[in-house]
Amino acid sequence: MTEQPTIVLVHGAFAESASWSGVIERLHDRHLDVVALANPLRGLPSDAAYLRDVLAAIDTPVILVGHSYGGMVITAAAAGHDKVVGLVYVCAFAPAPGESALELSNRFPGSTLGEALTAYPISQGGNEFAIRPKAFHLQFAADVPKNMAAVMNATQRPVTEIALTSGLHTSTPAWQEIPSWFVFGDADLNIPVALHRFMAHRANAKETHEVPGASHAISVSQPDAVTASILAAVQATTRP
Repeated sequence: MTEQPTIVLVHGAFAESASWSGVIERLHDRHLDVVALANPLRGLPSDAAYLRDVLAAIDTPVILVGHSYGGMVITAAAAGHDKVVGLVYVCAFAPAPGESALELSNRFPGSTLGEALTAYPISQGGNEFAIRPKAFHLQFAADVPKNMAAVMNATQRPVTEIALTSGLHTSTPAWQEIPSWFVFGDADLNIPVALHRFMAHRANAKETHEVPGASHAISVSQPDAVTASILAAVQATTRP
């Protein structure tokens, strides 16, 4: 049997590593090794380079799992990387070369994220985005209990404007060469469901799981569904 992979979880904008807690618990129950990356959210090339630094310290095959903007990062970092054997996109962007998160989110109608954001300048230059506290629950995590959504809002990680507007800088998207799995909700208000379907079809996904009523925060509200997609990737990449 092929060596069991390590699962590397990459959160996106307005989230943080603990957003994977329910998924991590379920993967640990299956005796899988898991790393939840603290995604810097500063810029796509540098965020991807940081992920590749983390991968260099792992001595097993890897399945990369990205949520939201984290999908941009895993697509960039996995390109040409022989250690990565599977990609799982969790309410995530799966870009082609030159495509940015912002451009993709506006390709189909349905995203209301722009109306929920606040922006402010940062000392390094440019702007940073966060979701306004009063808008967070409905926009990001409508199917999460109010008290839990309040904690998620308080711990959300802002993202730079340049991270969301930079196009994929690799010449080949990783999903073109590495098998992929997609799981997303049909009530995602950040990334339109039509875009999720388009990206999964374009990537020729091994499996696509559309969860009725699930919000953008699907790893928190539907950890069983997310874990099932990850386990499908594990099974497909570790068969004898």
